[in-house]
Amino acid sequence: MFTGIDEVEWDSLRHAFGSAEDVPGWLRALASADTAERASALDGMYGAVHHEGRVYDSTLACVPFLFALAAREEVPDRGCIVELLVSIGGESAADGERDHRAWEAVRVGAGAFAALAGDPDPAVRRAAAGALVRFLDDPPRVLELLRRRLSAERDDCVLPALAEALGLFAQRYPAYADGALDLLAEQSAPPYPPGQRLAALGQLALRAPGRLPSDLIPVAVRLLRERSARRLPPGEPAGTDTLVRRIRRLRPSDEQGAALLRTLHGALGDRVDDRIALLTGQLTSPDPVDRCNAVWMSAGLFRGWRGAYRRPVRLLGAQLGADQDRLRDAAVSVLAELYALAAPAADDLYALVAARPDLWTHRWERSSPTLGGPLKALARSGDPRAVPALAQLLAGPAAPAGLGFEVGHLGRAAAPLAPALRHRLGRIPLTSPTAAPLAVPLLTAIRAVGDRAAVPELLRLLSAVPDGSGVWDEAVGQVIETLTELGAAGQAAPLLRPLLRTRHAAVAAGALWSADGDTPAVLPVLRRELTQADAGLRRSAVRQLGRLGPAARGALPELGRLARSGPARERIPAACALWRVTGDPDPVRPLLRAAWTADPRTRVPIARCLTAMGPAAAPLRDLVTAELTHPRRHTARDGSFGHHDIPDDEELLRTCREVLAGL
Repeated sequence: MFTGIDEVEWDSLRHAFGSAEDVPGWLRALASADTAERASALDGMYGAVHHEGRVYDSTLACVPFLFALAAREEVPDRGCIVELLVSIGGESAADGERDHRAWEAVRVGAGAFAALAGDPDPAVRRAAAGALVRFLDDPPRVLELLRRRLSAERDDCVLPALAEALGLFAQRYPAYADGALDLLAEQSAPPYPPGQRLAALGQLALRAPGRLPSDLIPVAVRLLRERSARRLPPGEPAGTDTLVRRIRRLRPSDEQGAALLRTLHGALGDRVDDRIALLTGQLTSPDPVDRCNAVWMSAGLFRGWRGAYRRPVRLLGAQLGADQDRLRDAAVSVLAELYALAAPAADDLYALVAARPDLWTHRWERSSPTLGGPLKALARSGDPRAVPALAQLLAGPAAPAGLGFEVGHLGRAAAPLAPALRHRLGRIPLTSPTAAPLAVPLLTAIRAVGDRAAVPELLRLLSAVPDGSGVWDEAVGQVIETLTELGAAGQAAPLLRPLLRTRHAAVAAGALWSADGDTPAVLPVLRRELTQADAGLRRSAVRQLGRLGPAARGALPELGRLARSGPARERIPAACALWRVTGDPDPVRPLLRAAWTADPRTRVPIARCLTAMGPAAAPLRDLVTAELTHPRRHTARDGSFGHHDIPDDEELLRTCREVLAGL
């Protein structure tokens, strides 16, 4: 197995953390009879030699020895070694690109995968199935090998891997695809076992949807339940805790079942109604493991697609009463990211909050308490029944960090919390380095509640930053915005005027103008801020000029330049401010149309601007109408996701409907 390993100059090779001199020890440990030693060695291979999917010269040097290890039946856990080889030769997890040196290194030894596909160890056979398609460059031979394995294979864990390999084959070799698809169609029907049929249906949905049965969703749900009835409960392997073992514990307890349904969901794509029906079948399964898998799958559906989600959300709420902590915690986690869409589950959330005060907060090791998931989800849904529990936390000695942000979602319903919020704001030590982080969530809550009685506390905070800097710098703008929204900018005028010479000049100028309308006093300040090198300061000035409206005509040259040729993030705010100042939509509409198409993340501010335009927005009706009929969330179209994607997209839909109503 290790012939020649000592001839490699490992100390001259590199991995993610420096010299590769430790690599031969890891390779030898992969063949150890000791489970913990093997797991630790696999940690080293993934953590350093193949760190985050990257390939180093030491990675390439390992490939022949990994093949030698995989070929020896006496070596335990060879399935993990084959998986490592596939990962090394595949696309990088870091950048999604293939390292051709690594691909070639694995492809040279790919003939070994043909033998491994019939190995006595099912874990090896499972990993080798996909490796055949990826690296053995002989399509007729690969298809024949897969055909033989399908006729001989009896292990329910290997059969889905063979179906996945056939799907990959059909994608990679279109000229030979019909043979693979015929095999999949055969495997998707009786008398084959339910897991095998589900796997075949998922691959057909991906590669040949025309071959699917018309009653796909009921069939898939029935097969899922039949498969679950056959499944044995998973066992937790004993041994030393390692990185690989910890990662595996985070996976679904029925990882294969999760993968089967995830493939089917992914293949259905924008068929949202079908996906909701499939999810509903999963969430009503008698098996809690199936339901837990469904909960996690629902997160991707909700986050990426628009749909009628009341029933699946209610079913998520029904999981909160389950005895299994894992299922309950998964449902809470998903509901907390739905915000107002979680309203159909509010009764179940409230029942959990009322029954389990111990879940009101959560504390990570050596950290301050944070708001617990059930109470957070209830507050984010806008349900006023969250208020009593939040009041108890605010009355305690240490309110959870960020609590005010969640209070903000309750709006005026959180008015009973106003005295406690004011009290906490008034107790913030003005010179503490934690002052701003403590204040910002409370300011969010006070604005949402509209608590004008908090003005003295706000003036106290503002008085601590006469030069607009120091520990309060992060929160100064929000203090001023809160005073402005509460109609108290006039009372703050003596404290605001010194800030006209600081980085908070724009927001201070806007507040002063809202108090007395003295345009000559603030317009020069705002025009000056438009020339700042700091993009954040320019955006703040643009926002304030838009609030001034026609009074800001003196700034039209600067606003026009920003709207036409400024940085992308500044063009739309500048264009909207330009319209508010001039009242002329003609120069602005082409800018809004171009940005709407080019950058979906600009659509919420554009839609707000169109709402204010009223009938003048009619020439852009087609954009709004198309948005309302598109099934994909605008926040998901670039493939990335954020915590506020769902509420941001729901705001876009709501605002688009307002635009149409105003035309």
